[in-house]
Amino acid sequence: MKVEGLVASLRNAETIKELFTILRKKGAPVIELDGERFLIVVEGDFEGKPFWTEINGVKANMALGDAMLNSASVPFKCKRPYTGGNLILVRTSEIEASEFLIAYRDGGVLYFHVKDGEVKEISSQEYEALKEKMPEFKVRSFSDEQMEGMGAFFG
Repeated sequence: MKVEGLVASLRNAETIKELFTILRKKGAPVIELDGERFLIVVEGDFEGKPFWTEINGVKANMALGDAMLNSASVPFKCKRPYTGGNLILVRTSEIEASEFLIAYRDGGVLYFHVKDGEVKEISSQEYEALKEKMPEFKVRSFSDEQMEGMGAFFG
């Protein structure tokens, strides 16, 4: 599948639940795009109601930190006005943790346990019980030298 195809399918969502259902049907939280595997992170809102992704119980943008700069971010819109967000693609080859939890949330919808590349959908109770036991989630980010160079670029 191509990134464009995934983004186009997200445009069909009329609710947050439909958005998460589309992601699950496409294979989220880990999807192969153009021959490479990516962790799928989404964040945005539906008519003012926010949705987000958590990694090990922490909002993904906080868990990813500087690695967000090394990830692709693609904006998307859905069917209804004032709905959409960002699709963030994190290369699984850049993830240093071999085990982690993913939750697609708007108060609670889908929960996954990823271990050694294998994905298993879990319950909210399993998610809550496991999140304290997870190793630190790490993604390779830019080196200090690369960050200094980007600092000059970003001003």
